Amino acid sequence: MASHTHPGTTSAAFTRINARAADLLGIPKDRYAHLLGMDPEHLEGDQYRPPASTNIRLWELMVTKAPWTEVTQLMMGQTAFGQLGVWDYLLTSAPTPIEGLRDAAEFLAGVADAGSETLFVSEDDREITLSHVNAADLSYTAASAIRAYALALIRQRLSAALRKDLVPVRIALATEAPRHHDALHALYGTRNIDFERPVSSITFQAGDLRSPMPHFQPGLSTVLRRHAELTIAAAIPLRSWLDLFRTALKDAACGDGATLPATAARMGVSPRTLQRRLDEHGTTWTAEIEAMRRADVTRLLGSTDLPIDVIAARNGYADARALRRAVHRWTGHTPAALRRLTTPPVT
Repeated sequence: MASHTHPGTTSAAFTRINARAADLLGIPKDRYAHLLGMDPEHLEGDQYRPPASTNIRLWELMVTKAPWTEVTQLMMGQTAFGQLGVWDYLLTSAPTPIEGLRDAAEFLAGVADAGSETLFVSEDDREITLSHVNAADLSYTAASAIRAYALALIRQRLSAALRKDLVPVRIALATEAPRHHDALHALYGTRNIDFERPVSSITFQAGDLRSPMPHFQPGLSTVLRRHAELTIAAAIPLRSWLDLFRTALKDAACGDGATLPATAARMGVSPRTLQRRLDEHGTTWTAEIEAMRRADVTRLLGSTDLPIDVIAARNGYADARALRRAVHRWTGHTPAALRRLTTPPVT
């Protein structure tokens, strides 16, 4: 599926938007100009996909200059319709908004790192919810801004497509509550916002998302989906050393085991050199193992019915109890509760 294409990378369009917002915040360019993907050829060429780490670093720099709620608001101001290419049109050109949401979720890889982020839609007779699953910690400030932005972007795009202010029933954010909420109230058009949820989501009245799009053109969605497939397939991912390390780590986990010596051997360096390079990139072996486990556990809980003890064994935990402690530390929930919250509905 397109959603699993080019993991660890994002679209150049997002990198351009992030860089423009960082510039508006007064962040010196020498703080990020050296990052992979910031070269003008790569930044302006939509065929390239910069590393997700480049975009994350830009978010990290921005939240040191302003509260994450204000960064989210600034980013929304910089994301004019059409800047995200075919993905914008997939979301807004379907027969109904709910069908546009499904297309946006399927082709998430067109704009975001679908290796670490997922969108899925659930619905009943009264409400439709779009959930945004992201594996970062609840307390990670940059992730707070990214999650809030993703939901605000969906609301803004659908409101424009429907030609009316689409007010959500409620918002859930997988982040700690900020000191001030005014920016979020303005972004979402509601004060009904819950914080410290394991998954971020935006919920609308079902009738709003099942109504016809005012400017729907028969056959256009089919053309756009095909164009999205071709665009994603033809993209050129840019890989940083850290991306290469994470690929080697995953390969080691599937082979000899996710050990420092095995991973170092796959990269052709000594374990000591590998640890030094990780330190140079602002991370550690322990942190990378934890991040890999978290992403895989979240994925398995949301996409399979494997027993907890099997998931624990696959990810190097001594037993199911150790996995439960880890999941609770990450999300504040048990694995069973997280599974209920992150499992896409059966359609």
